[in-house]
Amino acid sequence: MGFFNFIAELLKDPRGAIAGAIAMGPLAAYGLVFVIVFIETGVVFFPFLPGDSLLFASGFFAQGGGFNIIALLAVAWSAAILGDQCNFMIGHFFGRRIIASGKVKAMTPERIEKSRAFLDKWGHLAIFLGRFFPFIRTFVPFIAGMGGMHWRNFVVWNVLGGITWSTLFTLLGFFFGGIPVVQEHFELLIVGIVAVSLVPTVVGLVRARLRSRRT
Repeated sequence: MGFFNFIAELLKDPRGAIAGAIAMGPLAAYGLVFVIVFIETGVVFFPFLPGDSLLFASGFFAQGGGFNIIALLAVAWSAAILGDQCNFMIGHFFGRRIIASGKVKAMTPERIEKSRAFLDKWGHLAIFLGRFFPFIRTFVPFIAGMGGMHWRNFVVWNVLGGITWSTLFTLLGFFFGGIPVVQEHFELLIVGIVAVSLVPTVVGLVRARLRSRRT
């Protein structure tokens, strides 16, 4: 199963995608969880990957033995923490050059400005809070590294945020994924998770667009 095919299947049929990965063996299943969470949080070029829904769906499969919940949490924690740390370092060493190149199409001026404003408003706490917002989750550590935040401060909030975010969505799937009504509408619920998590980003982009038109 190709990486991008897996992403497409995860959005279309999350249970089928995860089941297919598990059928390939534990290394492939845990590896795909690690890679997707790491890339979404750690590589500024891929802010659109469905980390929230992946963790929820994986937590659901931990009920039936497809995943070991302890091992799954350990994989999710390490991917989230290492991903943000990687993103911070990319921003620190290459951030200005990447933005100037204009090659990262997802890094629009509106998203950059929104992430900067979020960081300015919340300070170090933004590293923790940003975990729960797509796109901001990817851009905040990048901009923090580019802006010169001390790495020790970043590490503390990175660890707290990475563990809290990944644990929350994994355990939501683990404890609530087996409820009959959730199973019956599982795909719709995954779409809902993605949609709700995107609301703040969409609202921010609309506001930025309206402000630019007024000026």
